[in-house]
Amino acid sequence: MTRSILYATAAAVLFPLSAHAQSADDADDVLPEVVVTATRLPAIVADTPGARVIDRQTIERRGAVFAADILGDVPGLSVVRSGAFGGVAQVRMRGASPGKTLVLIDGVPVNDPAEVNGAFDFSGLELSDIERVEVLSGPQSSLWGSDAIGGVIAFTTRDLDGLALEAEAGTFGTVRGRLAAGRSTDRYGFGAWVSHFDTDGISAADASDGNPEADGFTSTTAGVRGRYAFTGTASIDGAIRWTDSEADLDGYPPPAFVLADTADTQASEQWSGFGRLGLEALGLSHQLSVSASDIARETVSAFPSAFEADRQVIRWQAGGETAGVAFVVGAEREDTEGSLSTGLTETLGTTSAFATARVEPTARLSLSGALRFDDTDDFGSKATGRVSAALDAGAGVTLSAAYGTGFKAPSISQAVCDYCFSSRPFPVLRPETATGYEGAIGWVSANGRIEGRVTAYRLEVEDQITYVFDPATFDSYYVNVAETATDGVELEGRARLGGGFDLSLAWAWTDARDGTTGARLLRVPERAGSATLGWSGERLSAALTVRGESDQDDAGGVREAFVTAGLNGSYALTDQVSLTARIDNLADERYQQVFGYGEPGRSGYIGIRLRY
Repeated sequence: MTRSILYATAAAVLFPLSAHAQSADDADDVLPEVVVTATRLPAIVADTPGARVIDRQTIERRGAVFAADILGDVPGLSVVRSGAFGGVAQVRMRGASPGKTLVLIDGVPVNDPAEVNGAFDFSGLELSDIERVEVLSGPQSSLWGSDAIGGVIAFTTRDLDGLALEAEAGTFGTVRGRLAAGRSTDRYGFGAWVSHFDTDGISAADASDGNPEADGFTSTTAGVRGRYAFTGTASIDGAIRWTDSEADLDGYPPPAFVLADTADTQASEQWSGFGRLGLEALGLSHQLSVSASDIARETVSAFPSAFEADRQVIRWQAGGETAGVAFVVGAEREDTEGSLSTGLTETLGTTSAFATARVEPTARLSLSGALRFDDTDDFGSKATGRVSAALDAGAGVTLSAAYGTGFKAPSISQAVCDYCFSSRPFPVLRPETATGYEGAIGWVSANGRIEGRVTAYRLEVEDQITYVFDPATFDSYYVNVAETATDGVELEGRARLGGGFDLSLAWAWTDARDGTTGARLLRVPERAGSATLGWSGERLSAALTVRGESDQDDAGGVREAFVTAGLNGSYALTDQVSLTARIDNLADERYQQVFGYGEPGRSGYIGIRLRY
């Protein structure tokens, strides 16, 4: 019953939870219990296979500026970045292609409907206004519908109270700044912020291959967020977030058509927002929300293009608890529109209903289930589900397991066969489907200072949509032909070591293969891991992060293995003023995240942070 009260309380909170609210010098020096909310019913991470939370404290201690800087620390998640500053950055979760990861900002789906696979570009997602990042690995369609075959990444913006100013400058002519102000009470909260990032950058194409031209990047993000409780049973909240960015790119110029310095550029503008009404009625907590996102991007190159896409979602959900069962039920309507290479636009739509519930038959056992029905306007209907269980086995050991299914409707580009050429009718596409299994063993020490978890999983994707080219007829089109399977093991742990030190570890083995040929899937390293050693004193704090990946196959060759390290620190001059410093690529390692694209050498940055 205690946990049920926790879940119900967390669901009613309109402002973000802090996953690591305790400091290293708390009296008991105990690791806090972390709660994930992207599961619709708030859940304890240790009881939820595939769930991870990155909180604000972790973001600051890592010195992460953009989402791509820290997501690579999550086991089983690989960041594919074509260029260090502003290059397209996409994520593959458990080997699934980028379009199979659903990205949410304050609950708003922000995947790009005009992108060929419907994937999200993380290159301009700056973290200064982000309070927490929640990652749910494995099929989550029963919670969030299409696009969630590989998993979900949910970002929550910050609830502001006071005035904050940050500034930083460093290598490559890089400058960064942020101004934020807000007021937060139990009854209401309102805040606004603006941040800017600008750098001369490095060559997107690896400079060691004879490409010396620097490719710059500039990005501005602004937003507002507010909430107000009319009474104890009625409230509203909402947020708007806007980003405008421009990046210099490198391309494949003739006659060699190999990656090299070019004058290519890409400009993008994206905004997302939501409005939500909360109401306690008929014994249930109701939420009615309207959300929208819009993106416009233009590429200037030898093959110029301009795309625009938007998405709207209307959602009602209600939650409560009866007879010891905590539950959420709801319905939603989603409409997307995206432009094509021809300049025309197409639309897709889905009407959905969902339910999720949790029951605790005993004090040690928790059972959860989710079921969703999606009725697409163009590709029929699909039901997906997920069941999970967590058992407190005693001696600090938790056993958990989950089974889930997922689906992904064809993207707009795939649905109308954009970029296709054939004298024959194009194949009729079916939604992609997935099945995922996972089991985990977690352990927490008796004094609560050390915890770890090992997860084993299998993810199978059928009817994967692939773009094919027939050299005999020169026909090109999309078709459901591919089957993929990923087997993996994910290890993670954290510890309070005493003396102000703490340690976080993550490692993953990912065997992602084509189910037909047995070949390794592209851009998925078989082994990847990271370790962060932090230290906090009365005024000084620092963190050393080491991250490495094994080699990975790519379309142009094999991207070699690498190990890189970064050091970040801060010094509190007063309670309101701190100095910051960080060094990236500490050992000046020459490496690539994607074959052919270079990463920066050793670079340093200093800054100041003011909070009132």
